[in-house]
Amino acid sequence: MSKPRNERISILRQYNPWWQTGRVPDLPGWHRKVFRELWEWMTNPPTHRAVLLSGTRQVGKTTLLLQTIQSLLQSGVPAASILYVTFDHPMLKAASLEEVTSLWREVEPKQGDIEYLFLDEIQYAKDWQVWLKHQVDFQKARRIAVTGSATPLATEGIESGAGRWHTIRLGTLSFFEYLQIRQIAIPALPDVKLLDELFNWTTAQFTRTAELAKPLVGHFHEYLLHGGFPQTALIENITVAQRLLREDIVDKVLRRDMTALFGVRRVMELEQTFLYLCLHDGGLLDIAALCRNLQVKKPTVLNFLALLEATHLIHRLPPFGYGKEVLRGQHKVYLADASIAPSILLRGKSLLEDTQALGTAVETAFVNHVIMHYAATSSGLAYWKGTRGIEVDIIVSTERGQMPFEVKYQSQPVTITDIKGLLQFCSERKVAYAYVVSRDITNFEHLTLNQMNADVKVIMIPAALACYWLGRQA
Repeated sequence: MSKPRNERISILRQYNPWWQTGRVPDLPGWHRKVFRELWEWMTNPPTHRAVLLSGTRQVGKTTLLLQTIQSLLQSGVPAASILYVTFDHPMLKAASLEEVTSLWREVEPKQGDIEYLFLDEIQYAKDWQVWLKHQVDFQKARRIAVTGSATPLATEGIESGAGRWHTIRLGTLSFFEYLQIRQIAIPALPDVKLLDELFNWTTAQFTRTAELAKPLVGHFHEYLLHGGFPQTALIENITVAQRLLREDIVDKVLRRDMTALFGVRRVMELEQTFLYLCLHDGGLLDIAALCRNLQVKKPTVLNFLALLEATHLIHRLPPFGYGKEVLRGQHKVYLADASIAPSILLRGKSLLEDTQALGTAVETAFVNHVIMHYAATSSGLAYWKGTRGIEVDIIVSTERGQMPFEVKYQSQPVTITDIKGLLQFCSERKVAYAYVVSRDITNFEHLTLNQMNADVKVIMIPAALACYWLGRQA
């Protein structure tokens, strides 16, 4: 028996301790929202497909797989019927998928009719696309979940993967999930399933809820500093949490993943591009200015942006409109979590003392909540830019029309002048309902404003409450 084979068997046993103990050790008892969807696909799949759990590093993909394994064991699935492998390990990365599954069956003979395979960081496995296609097409008794921190899964394997996997996108922790993972007790707030329910509320409901929600504000600011990455969210020391997050992004994603998966060699220029985006989070992306400042050619910058999006570090928001409006317009770029820019820039708690930076962080957090909440049901997400520099931060297009949101996280009261872009958009596009995301927790009300002889109904909603409800509904 060769040494590599023995070592791989030993590694498989370490990764699958339930073969001996019947359980998964050291798991958190709390589940993220997407757990229910993954559980359904592994136990009662709507159709025969593999599941792709996609998201950036450190968002909890591995924990989600292991929690699903533990639930399968508790439901009576034989331990030998479950395989977990991470291809982040160099010994397994060098082996083929077929070799790994064959070793599994050598050391743990098959029990039961259904086999469950959980394959972490599958993009590192050799010829994973062909293997996965074959499994879905011909191994009907196997239910497979795979994860990837980058999306060569969605680009390299798009032809072979079409119709063969279901994608579950795992973002960073929502504000609601952050409160849950830190076990923060809050008053029982009304259960708002859809934000448009607020248009039917009474003044008394707004006043009572605003009073209940006052404790949320401090926790919301802590959320912006800790961020939505489960490991760093639990670290009390903000400086340590931000330093670890910075190391994870710079060392593991920009330097390692980009080189190993995409062959990036100009890593310094990639880091400078990402730093530029951190300094301009939530802003319009001026490609010419970026190229000029960094002295990088346009094709290189465009490639870097595509790679940063593929590794789930940024979101690009297109301009709202049709045809030339979109083709000629600049995109807005948001980081995948509000804590990324402060962590990369090592700002510590000074973020809370900088009004402009805090407003940017809140806008980024809110936009990410909107993206995660409406991604599956919306036909498009965009921003709108009108004449004379006015704009609307994010517009959600649904089958019922457009839902415009404007973020105004400022100390002074929000005035009509502050939201003239929102009102102009509603007037031009004949949109009757809109939302303004504010700072003051007591600034929670329903207003009817007249614009161009038409009434626009506006909900003024504090950011902490808006993110809480969107995260709870996600």
